Amino acid sequence: MGLFDGALGDVVGNVLGGMANDGTQGRGGNPLLQLAMQLLQQNGGLAGLVETFKKQGLGREADSWVGTGANLPVSLDQIKQVLGGVAGGGGLAALAGQLGLSEDDAGNGLARTLPELINQLTPEGRIPDNAAGAGLEQMLAGRGGRLFGG
Repeated sequence: MGLFDGALGDVVGNVLGGMANDGTQGRGGNPLLQLAMQLLQQNGGLAGLVETFKKQGLGREADSWVGTGANLPVSLDQIKQVLGGVAGGGGLAALAGQLGLSEDDAGNGLARTLPELINQLTPEGRIPDNAAGAGLEQMLAGRGGRLFGG
């Protein structure tokens, strides 16, 4: 999934700005970017990740990220709640540990990042029909830097 990784990495990198723990930017140096990409890949893309939040009782929040209005925030506890069922037995702690982050750092980063990432990937207020796997890859490649006004 090279093109997917590259295009999604660019999008997530723009959302995250310079949030890397070590001051570096880009796919290789930003563990939050890697975590967000893992979540999208593990959950069947954008639609799957949004559905995961809905199934865990955060449908109102997830719908706000997809919609055209203001994004509702999520808390560290809500991220932990959702990711407990996503990442297998280890949940957020296991994912964070793989990337050298504490569970709280990873959760707080995702609480800030995921609403804006999903918002940017759904500029028309809906999840595109092709927003999974290769379809998400094509959507990102087709939009290029325009996702962030670039």
